[in-house]
This record gives sequence, structure tokens and C-alpha cells, in this order.
Amino acid sequence: MSNRRSRARQSGRGTSRISDDQINDLVSKLQQLLPEIRERRSDKVSAARVLQETCNYIKSLHREVDGLSERLSELLETTDSNQAALIRSLLMQ
Repeated sequence: MSNRRSRARQSGRGTSRISDDQINDLVSKLQQLLPEIRERRSDKVSAARVLQETCNYIKSLHREVDGLSERLSELLETTDSNQAALIRSLLMQ
């Protein structure tokens, strides 16, 4: 266990405690969700690398959502109002 984590536990400031095993389990689960790491077929990846890749993946998903939202807005502008209203109502479900 790192000194920093040990000190944090000893200080008693945290309201909830998470064990090293729980952290390792969560990092492992994240690793399985990340295409960049999953495709490498390497079991040994540091927790820091998994967290960095998670951040990168989330950022790329945000960019993808923004791009799709723009495309949808452009599509809705070019369709007639009845079709646009139908598409909007389907999206809101």
C-alpha cells in the first residue's frame, strides 16, 4: 500500500474506505471496457495507464457524441417540420 493511501486511512478524514483489492478489481473492470487496452492482449497494465486510457476514451466518446449531435441537427434542419417533430419525439423516449 502506498504511503499516501496509508496516511489517508490513518487520518480518518474519509467517510468511506475502499480496500486495495476493491481498487484493483475496479481497475481490472475498467481495463476490460477499454478497447485500446483490451486489444493489446497484455495483462500487465498499470492502474495509472488504465485511468489515463479511460480519460482518453471518455473524451473520444464526448467528441463522437458532439459530432453525431451536429449531424442530427443538420439533418433535422433539412427535413420537413412533421418529420423533424417525429424524430425529436422518438429521441426523447
